[in-house]
Amino acid sequence: MLSRVLSSATYGVNAYPVEVETHLEKHVPGFSIVGLPDNAVRESRERIVAAMKNCGFEFPLRKVTINLAPADVKKEGSAFDLPMAVGILASSGQVAREMLRQFAFVGELALDGSLRPVHGALPMALEMRKENVKGMIVPTANGREAALVRGIDVFPMDSLGATVDFLNSGCTRSLPLHVDTEELFSRDQKHLVDLADVKGQENVKRALEVAAAGGHNIIMIGPPGSGKTMLAKRLPTILPPLTFEEALETTKIHSVAGLLPRDVPLVSSRPFRSPHHTISDAALVGGGTIPRPGEISLSHHGVLFLDELPEFARNVLEVLRQPLEDGRVTISRSKLSVEYPANFMLVCAMNPCPCGYYTDPARQCTCVPQTIQKYMAKISGPLLDRIDLHIEVPAVKYKDLASKESGESSEKIRERVVKAREIQLKRFRGRRGMYSNADMESKDIRESCKLDSAGEELLKMAITKLGLSARAYDRILKVGRTIADMGGSAEIRPEHVSEAIQYRTLDRNVTGY
Repeated sequence: MLSRVLSSATYGVNAYPVEVETHLEKHVPGFSIVGLPDNAVRESRERIVAAMKNCGFEFPLRKVTINLAPADVKKEGSAFDLPMAVGILASSGQVAREMLRQFAFVGELALDGSLRPVHGALPMALEMRKENVKGMIVPTANGREAALVRGIDVFPMDSLGATVDFLNSGCTRSLPLHVDTEELFSRDQKHLVDLADVKGQENVKRALEVAAAGGHNIIMIGPPGSGKTMLAKRLPTILPPLTFEEALETTKIHSVAGLLPRDVPLVSSRPFRSPHHTISDAALVGGGTIPRPGEISLSHHGVLFLDELPEFARNVLEVLRQPLEDGRVTISRSKLSVEYPANFMLVCAMNPCPCGYYTDPARQCTCVPQTIQKYMAKISGPLLDRIDLHIEVPAVKYKDLASKESGESSEKIRERVVKAREIQLKRFRGRRGMYSNADMESKDIRESCKLDSAGEELLKMAITKLGLSARAYDRILKVGRTIADMGGSAEIRPEHVSEAIQYRTLDRNVTGY
């Protein structure tokens, strides 16, 4: 007896359909799974047998052969437990076979027959919608996540027994789960921190506002205790809200990585990731025996903060160069190639020297020039070229610390950032993947970043004096365009260019920098 059950598996951050074919024949009892299953799929035999018996079903004493098609793609994970169990029950006459083609099934079985959640429910639901099935049966814990997808009915189930009852009753015992995506997405996301908490540092706050308005990468250089980490953690509070499409993209990545909280079906606020400096290159960009998204992909549409930048291994920092340019990362292995999105804001912090007090007027630096140069050389020129804003963060003065006045709130700054982003979205309307000035390519820079004669002369003088690269030249134009947008100016004026040049601190030919 043959049965076919539709399921799904993830590949990268997307999914593809998998047909679970089950064949029973009168032969010496056995259980074999073919179609390139990994160890987790092979071990499902024991889970399925125990779950069926503990739910009161009869496991057929026949030779059971299950094929996972397409058979030339490696199958990973435990999401095939439920479809394989349903296929065996259908082939042995314990489930109404005519109902199977209307649904897709995913879920991991516990030994008592209950259903446990799986990774990637959201991309699987998006893929099953394309297959024109009536609905999708998922574990209860994955229900709200899968129900975010409009156009497919999602039926959460808590056990194998409940699934069989649902199918044998003609699918009338349960109603599809409905999630109000607009209410869920528009729910007020309150931040626990605010830029108003930061005393002084008005010039740094201005630089953060420029970075947020244009989606630019930024590095902060200053002595210990100057507030670099405190400022970086408050950057997400002034970034524009995620659009629903961006939220879905971000949620897919976290779902595939298994990092989506059980009670949070949708990532509706911009991610902020801050890995330790001991992180490996594979953990940063993604990879492993079974490829998984790395920190840069988990920061998609959000912020990746690298504190104590020179402490990161050189090879770890260098792998950032390609994703910073392309907005995605490709992980290639001998048998597969996986692409993950990685469009993020890079925010870095570092001391000006090993002791940290090279630029601090109140503390004496104990480092010799050669030591400072060696310390700064840990950050390669090509990587610095890809960081748009370099800003010095001085030590906070006592009068600022003792001041009773609070600074400007994140909410007010965010309003200005949103207005600047609206100008950019209007400028790039119809361009896929273009969300901010930081995404501009050479053609866009030529069209949108034209300078008058005074601006050209000022930029020429700065390029000649500082010896900037062609990439740094483009970065200055992008930042100048953002500053002009913040001021509501259609043209990039000399004062905009001048401010953009000031944000290239590490390009200056100064000892220690």
